[in-house]
Amino acid sequence: MHNANEGRFLEFDGVQKTYDEKSLVVRDFSLAVRRGEFLTLLGPSGSGKTTVLMMLAGFETVTAGVISINGRPITRIAPHQRNIGVVFQNYALFPHMTVAANLAYPLALRRMATPQITERVQQSLKLVELAGYGDRPPAQLSGGQRQRVALARALIFEPELVLMDEPLGALDKKLREQMQLEITRLHKKLGFTVIYVTHDQNEALTMSDRVAVFNRGMVQQCASPAELYEKPANAFVADFIGENNMVPGTVVSVEKDHVRAELPGGSTVVARNADCDPTSSRCLISVRPEKLTMTTEDACNRVNGIGARFVESHYVGDFIRYYFCLADGSPMVAKVLNHTQAPQLIEGQAVTLSWASGDSHAFQPPSYSAQGTTP
Repeated sequence: MHNANEGRFLEFDGVQKTYDEKSLVVRDFSLAVRRGEFLTLLGPSGSGKTTVLMMLAGFETVTAGVISINGRPITRIAPHQRNIGVVFQNYALFPHMTVAANLAYPLALRRMATPQITERVQQSLKLVELAGYGDRPPAQLSGGQRQRVALARALIFEPELVLMDEPLGALDKKLREQMQLEITRLHKKLGFTVIYVTHDQNEALTMSDRVAVFNRGMVQQCASPAELYEKPANAFVADFIGENNMVPGTVVSVEKDHVRAELPGGSTVVARNADCDPTSSRCLISVRPEKLTMTTEDACNRVNGIGARFVESHYVGDFIRYYFCLADGSPMVAKVLNHTQAPQLIEGQAVTLSWASGDSHAFQPPSYSAQGTTP
């Protein structure tokens, strides 16, 4: 992790993008990135995250606002003069060149001497654990090996900033996890700044110092992985990051830090207040499946308890997922580690689902919630 006193290396100030001069793909995007930070732009397709990356790389023009590196605006600087490394999902390697020639290409463009190029190429191959692969064409490499070459090519000219656009999207699960470790290893070793784009929330939480969650062209929340997961700013973030139960409720009272709400079946619960205000009449109470406790006690005897009926369970391996139905038909899911004490329930069995107040949040329904937050 990096602390705040390391200063601002990269800044977006009021950046906007439109393609048709009617609708904004990116709206008033402002964010400061520290030198050496690993920042991930996360969101569904069409949320604006890749457009931000393309404007930073210089492949898309900026409609409004300023992007600066080290205090210097780069909006009018050509892409090849920004000294930014870029890694794409499709590798973008030259198929007619060897691995070594692919790595040498950006150095040759910078008119580095041949002996230095040869030395730097060998160092880069060793760095990504591909020493001895320099004479091979990309077609003879596996997907993971080609992505390592693409990563090495982005790093070989020692840029301060590296952009990665869904770089692991074409890899299978096992290779993705291996490359996640590889990228974070190189980041920690070399200290370059990373702007990483993905729609994979697990990837974002695993690799990043901070994650900016996008929706409809705006950042909904920008925070550490732990804060995003434990303290989501609004219903969209809570629903997008990890698995979450969202139960509709009627607001009884709103205090600064907590909301008291009535849930289907008449149970009253207390939850952390995320974005409800005193005028709110409806809310969503969120609680993650792993935070739920299942008992056969009456819901009236439990704090933050709600009656439910068991529907079915799914064996997932390391945990078991239990599905329930509330009084109004709303679904609810609980996750329990797979062990000998895991509950054995019968279809239709009445249970009480309960949780700690601090493990749940109260949100305004999405139609009423804020469009986004300022990072």
